[in-house]
Formats: sequence, C-alpha cells, structure tokens
Amino acid sequence: MRGYMYILECSNGKYYTGSTIDLEKRVMEHSNGEGSNFTSKHLPVKLVYYEEYQRIDEAFYREKQVQGWSRKKKEALIRNETQTLHNLAVCRNETRFDCAQRPKRSD
Repeated sequence: MRGYMYILECSNGKYYTGSTIDLEKRVMEHSNGEGSNFTSKHLPVKLVYYEEYQRIDEAFYREKQVQGWSRKKKEALIRNETQTLHNLAVCRNETRFDCAQRPKRSD
C-alpha cells in the first residue's frame, strides 16, 4: 500500500511531520482540526513538503527519521537544498569516530 511522508507548516511557524496512505484526506483532516492534537491548536496548516513511497511502512520510517532533524535541516529538505542538507548531516560532536580520534583540548 502506497504511503506518504509529509511536512506541514503550522500557524505558529513550527513544522509537523507525519505519514499517511491518503495525503489529500490527511491534510484536509489537519486543516479541519481533526488531524492531531498539535496541529489542531496551531491552525491553519499548510502542506510544504511530501515524499511518496511504495509502502506505508517506508513512509512511517522516513517520518520518524525527519522528526528527529533540526529545523534548519527540515527547511533544507523543504527547499530541496541537497548540499545544505548534506552539510547539516555532518556529525559535529565527539561520538563520530574521527572526532573521537582527535586529541582533547586541555583548557
């Protein structure tokens, strides 16, 4: 069954990420205040991005992935800025292998 991962922009400027098998119906539900508790409190909502998948479980997996992203990374996805998206995906902490190999600063 086909699935969609989507991003809505809410009236407060925040993004809501979801997945569904019927994109048009789900966006209408959100617009009518029936979609989710979060979007119903921040109407109106606007569909700003979506991806289509062959199966709903793939869309759900992608939803969970994107939900964990920063606002800047979501905005790069929405604008289809692949290089910016790639740069924002670079690890910037010491959990990354090459980061851990560098000598620690002694302040």
